[in-house]
Amino acid sequence: MRTAHQPSTPILLAGIGSLYVAQSVIGGLTWTGLPAIMRDAGVPLDRIGLVSLIALPWVLKFLWAPAVERFRLPPVGKNRSGVIVLAGGLVCILGLIAVGFLDPSAPLPIFVGLALVALAASTVDIACDGFAVQSLAENHYGWGNAAQVGGAYLGSAMGGGLFLYLAGSSGWQAASFAMAGLLCLLGLPFLLGIAHRLPEETRPHIPSLAAALKRPHLRRGLLVAAVYVFAQKMALGMIGPFLVDAGLDLSTIGLVNGIGSLFVGFGLALVGGLFVRIWGIRAVLLLALALQSVCLICFSAAATMGPFPAPLLMILAIGSSSAVLALGFVALYAQFMRWSDPRQAGVDFTLFQCMDAFVSMAGGVVAGQVAHLLGYGVFFACAAALAILAMPLMAVIADR
Repeated sequence: MRTAHQPSTPILLAGIGSLYVAQSVIGGLTWTGLPAIMRDAGVPLDRIGLVSLIALPWVLKFLWAPAVERFRLPPVGKNRSGVIVLAGGLVCILGLIAVGFLDPSAPLPIFVGLALVALAASTVDIACDGFAVQSLAENHYGWGNAAQVGGAYLGSAMGGGLFLYLAGSSGWQAASFAMAGLLCLLGLPFLLGIAHRLPEETRPHIPSLAAALKRPHLRRGLLVAAVYVFAQKMALGMIGPFLVDAGLDLSTIGLVNGIGSLFVGFGLALVGGLFVRIWGIRAVLLLALALQSVCLICFSAAATMGPFPAPLLMILAIGSSSAVLALGFVALYAQFMRWSDPRQAGVDFTLFQCMDAFVSMAGGVVAGQVAHLLGYGVFFACAAALAILAMPLMAVIADR
């Protein structure tokens, strides 16, 4: 039973939201900022596609999620989420400082450093997701999902936008150090406002993968995640390199990513939540896939028919990587939260996210190879076709 010392809902949302922002700073830096910087340094597309391998800890974190949940939720005693957040956060901060001393034109050491950061961040994410589902009342799940998705776009604006802008104007090292400092600030609301105020509890349930996989809703959710993420995310890693090859400089791309994530992505996350309430999850997912296919067809045309005006490319980039993605993923992750068992939410939600990360990683590697061998035009056309083909399958397997 929770005691009267349980933090209030606004404090919970502020602490949870700040952690989601921090995690997305790392993700935006890695999967949006780094590919553009590598391309600007002359790294070929097939090697840039290997950036997706940094997501491996996010793919495999289900393996240690039960152990993390058992540590976080002991049979008797306080919730230990704060211990996990503090330890993982320090590793992330030190890792980004170390990466700042490396050369982006020689990416292998950077890959290793960011993989260690991803290992720590993914472990923190297990605790954060479990804490959110467990601590929020069911009628506040919508607010928790808004904090999750909105925080993700704010973090992406910083990691993919501000980081690129600083890298273009002040250099790779200054940008990396700035992101490390930002992570430090973002961890404070949870550590100071929540971690030391958690109540003593008794917990008879032992979190496990077996308990999760026995549930039909969870198994169906994994299939929904695989189909949707592959169709929606495959092309994202090549948008930054395409903009570089189209003549846009890093600072401009950083502003595009920042504005798109900060305003368009965050706004569409809120709109997506409203649409889910009005139309249901399935309709929003289908709408997002349809809009993504239109954006990718336009990218294919831009690559095939010749240079498009820079403002139009910027609008397409914001529409594809911010607006459409936010609209669909707010529906997908709201469903994940409801499909998770509060007694072991860190395990259940982690399984969904691991499927997301695995498909994103595999799609990113394939994307780099296809774009390198066949060119941007064919690649974006294939990605658009995948989004279209996913629509009838999603109509069958997604929740109404």
